[in-house]
Amino acid sequence: MTPPTTDGAVSNKQAKKQRRREPPPDPAPLPGLVDAHTHLAACGGRDADAVRAILDHAESVGVGQVVTVADDMIDARWAIAAAEWDERAFAAVALHPTHAAELDDAARAELETMVTHPRVVAVGETGLDHYWPGRSEDCASPAVQEDAFRWHIDLAKRVGKPLMIHNREADRDLLDVLADEGAPETVIMHCFSGDRNVARECVERGYVLSFAGTVSFANAAELRVAAELVPDDQILVETDAPFLTPHPYRGQPNQSYCLPYTARSIAETRGVADTVMADLLGANARRVYQLPLR
Repeated sequence: MTPPTTDGAVSNKQAKKQRRREPPPDPAPLPGLVDAHTHLAACGGRDADAVRAILDHAESVGVGQVVTVADDMIDARWAIAAAEWDERAFAAVALHPTHAAELDDAARAELETMVTHPRVVAVGETGLDHYWPGRSEDCASPAVQEDAFRWHIDLAKRVGKPLMIHNREADRDLLDVLADEGAPETVIMHCFSGDRNVARECVERGYVLSFAGTVSFANAAELRVAAELVPDDQILVETDAPFLTPHPYRGQPNQSYCLPYTARSIAETRGVADTVMADLLGANARRVYQLPLR
């Protein structure tokens, strides 16, 4: 370990590590926002008190409701529990594409029951991930992911709830599967990461594009072009917490209370007032997920 400098100060490397462990400061409040995609359990929300504390913190800066999302069956149970513990939380349930190999008969039966829960507002996150196969022994193969994705598409159509998409380095294959299966009425491209051409195709298909903290990153010029061209009624904002903390706090722990940073970045990109953007983003989320008004 690098020792402290002789004057008692820590090294730049130590300071950077320490900063990465610290949560960002509270943003200035921006009322009306909804976090369209977070992971409360991964943020520490594994009991009613912890969920309440996370959501109290978020509400103090204007984030009144959140959709907490599952990666696997354990997370799906946590997500529904959180939505039962606190009226500000709603759930989305599915098997993440990297966990697609876990979609056995028992998981299918449980998910089919879960999606009928009144606090479950979407089927997700599901989709395709071409980044992790070959990098992780536990990741489902692309073929297994596609089979599971097709099943989730059908499930969303059967229950009439939005389909929440995870897409990592699989733009063309994912869009082709959606076209082949026939997309549900509402498709949400969670943490949109495509270029302007993918954004235009998604917009033309009527999909909703949800932007996370990545849209504020210095190297995300193309993503900001995508965020600028999306029509007013097809854009959402999310944290994907505890990941993807927005600039200038990239790499630090993320939570729903950080959402105003990303909303303000989108407002700047689109050339509108932050309060106008917040009202629009919140209204879109409440409409897309059919959330109760607050």
